Amino acid sequence: MAPKPTIPLPERMRPQTLDGYVGQHHLVAPGSVLRNMIDSGNIASFILWGPPGVGKTTLARIIANTLNRQFFSISAINSGVKDVRDVIDRAKNQRFFNSPPPILFIDEIHRFSKAQQDSLLGAVENGTIVLIGATTENPSFEVISPLLSRSQVFVLKSLEKEDLEALLQYSIAKDSYLKTRTFDIQETEALFRFSGGDARKLLNIIDLIVGTYKENEPVVINNSIVAQRLQENIALYDKNGEQHYDIISAFIKSMRGSDPNAAVYWLARMLAGGEDPLFIARRMLILASEDIGIANPNALLLANACFEAVDKIGMPEARIILSETAVYLATSPKSNSTYIAIETAAALIGETGDLPVPLHLRNAPTKLMKELGYHKNYKYAHDFENNFVNLEYLPEKISGTRLFEPSNNPKENGLRELLQKLWKKYGY
Repeated sequence: MAPKPTIPLPERMRPQTLDGYVGQHHLVAPGSVLRNMIDSGNIASFILWGPPGVGKTTLARIIANTLNRQFFSISAINSGVKDVRDVIDRAKNQRFFNSPPPILFIDEIHRFSKAQQDSLLGAVENGTIVLIGATTENPSFEVISPLLSRSQVFVLKSLEKEDLEALLQYSIAKDSYLKTRTFDIQETEALFRFSGGDARKLLNIIDLIVGTYKENEPVVINNSIVAQRLQENIALYDKNGEQHYDIISAFIKSMRGSDPNAAVYWLARMLAGGEDPLFIARRMLILASEDIGIANPNALLLANACFEAVDKIGMPEARIILSETAVYLATSPKSNSTYIAIETAAALIGETGDLPVPLHLRNAPTKLMKELGYHKNYKYAHDFENNFVNLEYLPEKISGTRLFEPSNNPKENGLRELLQKLWKKYGY
């Protein structure tokens, strides 16, 4: 039997060609956009956007290998402008006359500041390098516009069950160590569920479970064994932020569930694991509007102030600001009434289409528009008692449709009473 390798299974199973690449068929299958680009040999700069463990780094390396391009790789977590410029200088000095430009791969490019991203522009624009960036965040918000306009964006998806099954079987059959072991695969539901569509996480779980059996024992995989082994080895399973999305989910759910103790615990777990403080602050901004809303409008103000303060101050002091905000959000009254309102309105528009704006609500900047009845019979609310006039503000076809439903909390109970007095037609 082969000795147990010291290299982790995900690294041992990293494919070198597209033939061994699992998932992302919409990008790498024959005839797809990215595959055509690779096959033509004419690679332009692009951004790979997708969740962790779906093959962004692997795909970049495969492309470099396939095209026989020089490959430089840096991580935005521990690199700065100097590192970027050093790589660009090396790319210039090592490039032969008329040879294709090397590939510069930047992992977690969303963590680069504006200045760091600006330092890439010249080299990308003049063809010194081909940039491949990888990000788990929406590049529309995290990558500067000049760089984004010079790059295509390819979206990678979490692996499907069929992809995970193929990766499991491929690993058992091809890995030099695993193929010497005997496997008894009884169930895979928990194995795939815990992996969450993440290839790296799946391979780490397999590696972990195999390590709990003696060399001469068959490796049994079923739902109860997977759950038990992961609970026993949670620290190992979680190293290097493998549970990034699980922990942020627990953090959000703790604040939504009004538990400040759990919220601070999960916050501390994320900070200890090296999570980007701005990522945490951004998620609290979303929660303030989605889960607290007008039950406590100050929550959004504090969350926004938190984001700006964290951006200015940075760690380690930012942890205090994050903690204050997390506790405040957790202990605030909760309401998702405005979230439901916009979702209901969007669904209604999908059913009814673009209904015409009532004539009295239309702007009438020209004489012709006034003659056509635009703005006619509009009543200016401030000309009436209590700054209110009973007027139709919805398209005629959906008149009386109630989209906003106040939740049961002191703030919105007051709003309900007000709406009952003002708008009988909505039936509050």
